[in-house]
Amino acid sequence: MRPRIKICGLTRPEDARMARELGTDYFGVVLYPASPRHVPARSLTGLVAAIPSGQRVAVHVTPEPAELQELRTLGFDFFQVHYDPVEVADAVLTAWKDAVGADRLWLAPRLPPRQEFPPAALKAAHTLLLDTYQQGTFGGSGRTGDWSHFRALAERHTRHRWILSGGLNPENVRAALRATGATIIDVNSGVESAPGIKDAVLLDLLFANLADD
Repeated sequence: MRPRIKICGLTRPEDARMARELGTDYFGVVLYPASPRHVPARSLTGLVAAIPSGQRVAVHVTPEPAELQELRTLGFDFFQVHYDPVEVADAVLTAWKDAVGADRLWLAPRLPPRQEFPPAALKAAHTLLLDTYQQGTFGGSGRTGDWSHFRALAERHTRHRWILSGGLNPENVRAALRATGATIIDVNSGVESAPGIKDAVLLDLLFANLADD
């Protein structure tokens, strides 16, 4: 059975519609201003409208709890929050959970290789994302991570949903699934022709390769 697929870094309604026609399960919109895939407020309404309700994921870095609540009023269903556990107190994670609920909060702590997953994240969210570590930035590196570590975490913490992210593309996605056993994957730069611009050929190939697995 193919994994659930999140296409992240969407910036254009036409790309969201293309991903929807292929059977995408979750659609990620980046609200972090420092990202090259950041979607400004003036463009959000049209983009959100192109994404089916129940599948909209707001992606942010260390937001204020009030920001998450505001994004919920704009129609987002899930809230993927990247953060540095060294810099963010556990109480902030609790505030994020209180703002949107543990079932809607997806936590993505920035972790150096082989570092244990933060216990506070396990308590605050039902869904957790493991991305490739890159010092000084959050996501979007295009590099694959430690797949064996992902499998170990998912097998140890079976009550949580685990999302595999980092450097996935049509060529390596089947190997990634075999190595990790992931049931949800997050694909971004691996299906782009430029940051925030999805490539129809690469998207088609991704879904075709997953259908063949």
